[in-house]
Amino acid sequence: MSRDVARAAAQWLALLESGAATERDHAALQHWRDSHPQHEQTWQKAQTLRQRFSNLPPALAMASLDRPQPGRRAVLKRALGVAALVPTAWLISRQLPLEAWRADVRTATGERQRLPLADGASLQLNTATAVDVDLAQRHITLVDGELALNVPGAAAMTVYTRYGQLRVSQADVCVRQLAAGCRVSVLKGAVQVRDANGQVSTLRGGQQALLNATGLGASLPFDVLQLGWRDGVLTAQNQALGDFLRELERYRPGVLRWDPSLETLRVTGSFRLDDTDSVLGLLASTLGFEVHARTRYWVTLTAAGANA
Repeated sequence: MSRDVARAAAQWLALLESGAATERDHAALQHWRDSHPQHEQTWQKAQTLRQRFSNLPPALAMASLDRPQPGRRAVLKRALGVAALVPTAWLISRQLPLEAWRADVRTATGERQRLPLADGASLQLNTATAVDVDLAQRHITLVDGELALNVPGAAAMTVYTRYGQLRVSQADVCVRQLAAGCRVSVLKGAVQVRDANGQVSTLRGGQQALLNATGLGASLPFDVLQLGWRDGVLTAQNQALGDFLRELERYRPGVLRWDPSLETLRVTGSFRLDDTDSVLGLLASTLGFEVHARTRYWVTLTAAGANA
């Protein structure tokens, strides 16, 4: 089960439990379930687990919530609390492997971290990333998420991934764990890649390739602006809004939903990742859509004049 599918199922479940789902939401959920067999399988697993834990004491589900509030918002908060307690927690555990919680260093959603290493090398972790670090052996293991490693000297460091390893010397590289493999992007220098079958290849500055169970895919040129997260920036150049939002939501805890009619709007600009609420506000004023925040962690984007 992919992380994206698990996250989507958790979000749909929380929405239905909130009691705030509209007929349009129900139709959209059915479309999502029908669009891929894995979607339906994940949804059924979540439903089964939800029923199994349906008799939990309400106080347990409410333990971490604020004091009750009157009206629809209180109903929403209670339902979100219950929904988040069991199936969502189970789904998230599938998104973030147990190894991620045991890792030497990890970042939360929206957090980025820079770590100085030996001999002038440096390691950067992007949002929701977990790594194990062995400085004595000069080894780094990417458990989950995305890292950037700069090794200016000749003494190599090795990055271990699920699908192989990278030998980095006098080079600057980014590695991102995806559902289908690891995307390896070399900014400068040359990086030696050994896949799980023992095949060795080399990627050079300006090249990017996918490393997966079958080996290293074809190398392609890439735009270094794609890696602006290292400077806390997300850059778009005439990018579809849907694609931009899917990238932006990696840096936001909670649920971000948007009307399908917004998918094809175009975005150009550089946006600071430290305040994603401001990014959404700026996009809304520029592109003419509306932002509806039910809570800090539940935001829906709609076309101007449409109901949330």
